[in-house]
Amino acid sequence: MIKVLIVDDAAFMRLAIKNMLQNNGFEVVGEAANGLEGLESYKHLRPDVVTMDITMPEMSGLDALPEIMKFDPKAKVVMVSAMGQESMVRQAVALGAKSFIIKPFKEDVVVKTLNQVNALK
Repeated sequence: MIKVLIVDDAAFMRLAIKNMLQNNGFEVVGEAANGLEGLESYKHLRPDVVTMDITMPEMSGLDALPEIMKFDPKAKVVMVSAMGQESMVRQAVALGAKSFIIKPFKEDVVVKTLNQVNALK
């Protein structure tokens, strides 16, 4: 079972992603409301994959991503962004994100993307 950490400042979005993943056999091991909480949760939970929102208070996904990659260069982080944030997505990939999902998203896209990223060596 693939262990996932969900990092998003919107509780409804975390719930939506959590429900999608649990319905498809993933194990959601934790949730965080900003990048700082996401970084600390990553260190404790060591998930297989992280879904990381880009725009969040306290610490953005773009600020948390390099910190996670510094802690674990093999971390598998999937950025979740709103339409219109293409430049931020490109920046995230340059910082080490393995893939991205554009909001609004469909369940099959989320499941397929996380399975593909988890399969990366």
